[in-house]
Amino acid sequence: MAGLSAGWPVKNLLPKGLFGRSLLIVVAPVILLQAILTYIFFERHWDTVTRRLSRAVAGEVAMLTEIHAESPDGLAMQALNSRTARTFQLEVVFLPGEQLPAPTAPETLFSPIMTLRDELSKQIAQNFWIDSHPYGDYVDLRVQMRDGVLRILTPRNRITSQTAHIFILWMIGTSMVLLSVAVVFLRNQVRPIAQLAQAADDYGKGREAPEFKVSGAVEVRQAAAAFLEMRDRISRQIAQRTLMLAGVSHDLRTPLTRMNLQLAMLPESEEIEALRADIREMQYMLDEYLAFAGGQAGEAESLTDIGQLIDEIAAEYSRNGAPFKVHAQPELNVPLRRGNFKRCIVNLLENARTHGKHVEISAIRAGDHVEICIDDDGPGLPADKYEEAFLPFQRLDDSRSPDRAGVGLGLAIARDVARSHGGDIDLTRSALGGLRATIRIPV
Repeated sequence: MAGLSAGWPVKNLLPKGLFGRSLLIVVAPVILLQAILTYIFFERHWDTVTRRLSRAVAGEVAMLTEIHAESPDGLAMQALNSRTARTFQLEVVFLPGEQLPAPTAPETLFSPIMTLRDELSKQIAQNFWIDSHPYGDYVDLRVQMRDGVLRILTPRNRITSQTAHIFILWMIGTSMVLLSVAVVFLRNQVRPIAQLAQAADDYGKGREAPEFKVSGAVEVRQAAAAFLEMRDRISRQIAQRTLMLAGVSHDLRTPLTRMNLQLAMLPESEEIEALRADIREMQYMLDEYLAFAGGQAGEAESLTDIGQLIDEIAAEYSRNGAPFKVHAQPELNVPLRRGNFKRCIVNLLENARTHGKHVEISAIRAGDHVEICIDDDGPGLPADKYEEAFLPFQRLDDSRSPDRAGVGLGLAIARDVARSHGGDIDLTRSALGGLRATIRIPV
């Protein structure tokens, strides 16, 4: 147990968020200061004052017991009764033939009765009995004499300081007010940081977050301004890249179209058919380049039912004579760029159908994510090749199909789309014996 407690990291007990940690920085010193002040107050001030007051009352009780012992007939006590009430605020009465009552319930830890009991034990030899429960403002003190009981009622404020509860209330009250002000202030300081983090997360998922405004402390404003500048710079680069590739596409498609027309006017031959196949592959490669470079540009998010999207894809494959099994939970609604996400699923399905005869797709909700799994019964990939398969222009056909057309951008495009939605794609071994591609998208 000692080794376990020694190895337990303290950081696991600390708040994880900035607001919690900032609040702890404020709260911890306040609590420590209160603990020190409370200890000093009760250990020094309250205990010292209570002990001195109790010592004075104990001395007066000792004097009264001595006077009674020296005057057994009680005449002296009768003469002193009015004086003690006037000068000492003590009500004294002698109960002849009485005995001390049974012991009362023990007092609490900080009860002044304990201090008074200690002082009485030092100054009188007789047995005594103390009770403060039935009397709100008085303490009932009784001393056993030879011929009866000497009963003394003393005000509670004569044996203890009455300012303790005021001190505690003021200390707790002011601390709560200061902590409330600190909570409001810290929340206002942390909110711009949380908004900046949310804006960065939204932009990473392809959302512009136009409502984000620069606010907060100087350092937070600098970080927000740097983020906005970076966002604009990245957006310009993406727009320039897309525009450039669109121009390249237009420039390349024109000569390809002329080549197709020229080939159509030539007599059919094996050489002509080979040239046509080369032109078709060039067009396919050009489309993949543009899809990879264009990314998610130009499409807005919309709430999409994953199950309906998969059923739509399955219907298209069924019409083309390539059906596959679908297992999708209902009500899987996620904000997506529908066209791009459909391309992501289709790329993975094409990859699975190219290398396997049987394909299955399933969609379930797992916590705060939706998981879409695409399984095939193909040859699969070695585990050390999973990440390499996502590299652009990377083909691993030695372990898969050597006759596959393409340039190795299908998985790269699919992962790029998934990550632009805040998710990712992982490759694992499929239960069908081939490869499983799992798309995870946050809900």
